[in-house]
Amino acid sequence: MVQAKVEAEQKLFINGEWRKAKEYTPLYSPYSREEISKIPMASLQETEDAIEAAVQAQAAMRKLTAYERSEILYNLVNLLKQNYDRAAEIIALEAAKPIGTAKAEVDRTIQTYKFAAQEAGQLFGETIPLDAAPGGQNRLGYTKLEPLGVIGAITPFNFPMNLVAHKVGPAIATGNTIVLKPASQTPLSSFFLAELLHEAGMPAGALNVITGSGRVVGDHIVTHEKVKMITFTGSPEVGKQIRERAGLKRVTLELGSNSAVIVDKDTEIDRVIGRCVQGAFSFQGQVCISLQRVYVHENIYDAFVEKFIQETNKLTIGDPLDEKTDVSALISKGDVDRALAWINEAKEQGATVVTGGKAEGNILLPTVIVNASSQLKVSCQEVFAPIVVINPVSSVEQAVEEVNDSRFGLQAGIYTRDIQKAMWVSDRLEVGGVMINDIPTFRVDNMPYGGVKESGTGREGIKYAVREMAETKLVVVNNNY
Repeated sequence: MVQAKVEAEQKLFINGEWRKAKEYTPLYSPYSREEISKIPMASLQETEDAIEAAVQAQAAMRKLTAYERSEILYNLVNLLKQNYDRAAEIIALEAAKPIGTAKAEVDRTIQTYKFAAQEAGQLFGETIPLDAAPGGQNRLGYTKLEPLGVIGAITPFNFPMNLVAHKVGPAIATGNTIVLKPASQTPLSSFFLAELLHEAGMPAGALNVITGSGRVVGDHIVTHEKVKMITFTGSPEVGKQIRERAGLKRVTLELGSNSAVIVDKDTEIDRVIGRCVQGAFSFQGQVCISLQRVYVHENIYDAFVEKFIQETNKLTIGDPLDEKTDVSALISKGDVDRALAWINEAKEQGATVVTGGKAEGNILLPTVIVNASSQLKVSCQEVFAPIVVINPVSSVEQAVEEVNDSRFGLQAGIYTRDIQKAMWVSDRLEVGGVMINDIPTFRVDNMPYGGVKESGTGREGIKYAVREMAETKLVVVNNNY
């Protein structure tokens, strides 16, 4: 496959223009460790310039009709289709995401912006029956949705195109302006987006893309009085800091998870094994709703583990730009070292590694661990690596207790033929989403997505994000006058 052309030195995108920064840092491929490009490190002043550009662009965005905002988003959809291969190759290059998985992300990104384009024309309020209260007779009340203003978007490395779309798409649909800080390892997708949106007709300053230190760029965005909302996807630790420092800003946080699936005794193992392996190891497990914990009824446990190992060992390891690759490098050597340390802790505490458990360069081989206690890091923390824990349970009730024994609560799943049992479980799982007869890794881009506990606050999914990014204004007409 021909590698996507990447400029040797990137520029900041501020007020509709590409601006050379004063400082740069090298960007390396997680797979080959070769330098891909040099990335700008925005200063405090450059961050301020980006925010001010977004403030000044609010007037132009407010003037756009719903049709015009929708048209910009549809233009972007068409440009993404025209640049499909380039988009996928950029993701594969900067994130070491296998090219097949990268293409799936581009497909989802296109769909996400389509949903945003549709939502731009659905920003309606409601009429209020004011005469339902004494003193409200002969008055008309209605609500309307208005943009908040400047949205600060801080995004992670694992879905550098689609998770950005889940913030930028609804912001455009609602007429807001955006200051986007992408993850340091995967900024190329966001610079590419800026290039396409500029071509799609986005007003100058309505989208600004700046890269740099979280302590400089991120903190200034979070604390700036002219930024009206922060939408963040990342770690719980950083999310908590943002919540504390954001003041009265509106904040949406999509944080961590150690998602689980329950496999009941009546499950046809052969029908679910492939799906479970996919959920555990897609993009090296670096997915918020990656399948990390599996609780299997003891009657079918041994057979399940045996078939899971067989399916895992069929995965192809290698270059992310190779169409045959299923699993490639983790995002950094530090993450490889951390994952290996957690695996060693599990072995020392009595768990068994039945396949994987070692690294080849920055590639951690898909790892299956059995009989791991809930206190081990591979169970109770978010591994964000190709590691899955499979434990036996004696009942669905026990499995629910195990799933809920977590500080996270994003999504969970259950496989069972008993619909009453499935509904009972769905009522008791402490998560934001329950997938019946599927893995917790399922997500389509129009569904409400978010968690409870330390998995975050607020919901994404375009329709739901649009509501987060809009202000409700009440208008009352007194017809007694």
